[in-house]
Amino acid sequence: MNKIASFTVNHLDLLTGIYVSRKDYIGDQVITTFDLRFTRPNEEPPMDNPGIHSIEHLFATFLRNHKEWASKTVYFGPMGCRTGFYVIFAGDLESEDIIDVLREGAEFVLSYEGEIPGYSPRDCGNYLDNNLKLAQIYVKKFKEEVLDNPVPERLKYPQ
Repeated sequence: MNKIASFTVNHLDLLTGIYVSRKDYIGDQVITTFDLRFTRPNEEPPMDNPGIHSIEHLFATFLRNHKEWASKTVYFGPMGCRTGFYVIFAGDLESEDIIDVLREGAEFVLSYEGEIPGYSPRDCGNYLDNNLKLAQIYVKKFKEEVLDNPVPERLKYPQ
C-alpha cells in the first residue's frame, strides 16, 4: 500500500508555517491543499479540542463570507494530530498567495467577541466543545510565528 502524501513530510524538522500539502486536478481545475501548522509536531503539545473547534468555526465562517475568497474556499478543518489545519482553495496557489487572507482571518478571530458562529445544538454536533479564549491564544501564536514573519523555512516543507 502506498504511503499518503502527508505521511511523507519530514515532521522532525517541520516548523509552524504555511505549506502546500498537495495540488489535485478536477478536469482542468486545480485545487490546492495547504497545511497550516500551528504547533511543532512532536516538539510542542498538540492543541486542545475546544480551541481547535472554535478556530474551525470562526475561520470557516470568515473564509466563506470573504468577498474574494468565499468562492475559492473548498474546505477548512483540523488535522487529526491536532497540530494544525488544512485549508483547500480552488486555484493553482502557493503559500505566499494566501498570507494576506490568513492575516485577515487571524485578525477576525483575535478581535472576535460574542457567541461563536454555529454555537447551538441545532447547528453543531458538539457545540459545547468550544473555547474562544483558547482559540485566540493559538491564533495569536500562529500569527506571531508565521504570519508576521513569513520566512522561506515556514513556507516550504523541509526536505
